Amino acid sequence: MADKAIMSGKFVDWGVASRALPGEQVCGDVHLFKPLPDGLLLAVIDGLGHGTEAAAAAAIALGVLNRLAGEPLDVLFRQCHESLVRTRGVTMTAAWLQPVQGRLTWMGVGNVEGMQLRTGRAPQIPVARPVIRSGIVGYHLPSLQPSFTSVLPGDVLAFASDGLNAGFGEALLTDEPPQRLAEQTLERCFKGTDDALLLVAKYLGGRS
Repeated sequence: MADKAIMSGKFVDWGVASRALPGEQVCGDVHLFKPLPDGLLLAVIDGLGHGTEAAAAAAIALGVLNRLAGEPLDVLFRQCHESLVRTRGVTMTAAWLQPVQGRLTWMGVGNVEGMQLRTGRAPQIPVARPVIRSGIVGYHLPSLQPSFTSVLPGDVLAFASDGLNAGFGEALLTDEPPQRLAEQTLERCFKGTDDALLLVAKYLGGRS
């Protein structure tokens, strides 16, 4: 059964669901949802492979992001890379949401997909995606290139590890709460050949 977590804030409602590869006791994919005084850090981290070694690598990266969450994204990726050199490594995508400015900064290394979806647009046509470079954090870190996009109230941000089918975004633009969207989409799109995690966040508007 999918792991469940949900939190409603002043400007974001979100949900997450994950599932380990059948036969494994732990999931090597983890997420971060970390509110800070001037914004919100979101991330999905995929430990390479599956099982305990994948989970251990993901946990190290998660610890770095938690500890240094106020730093720019490129700094976070480099610090994760340095901390993971003796592990399997991870792939990950991270995003920095600034609600007052209505601005999203994001980027990725590896194969964790991200997308921004907007009400009134066809679900299969995202408004924006982060720049994702080929590489492995902890083994080969490519040149880092953050990208920027504006967010509007009602926009949905989704981040998925490669344990989900590529078409997962088509099911996300509904009136369902983000937690239910994450659970239902994971149920429909889980490949069954790797760990999987889906993080869904709906932007409600800038803080008052």
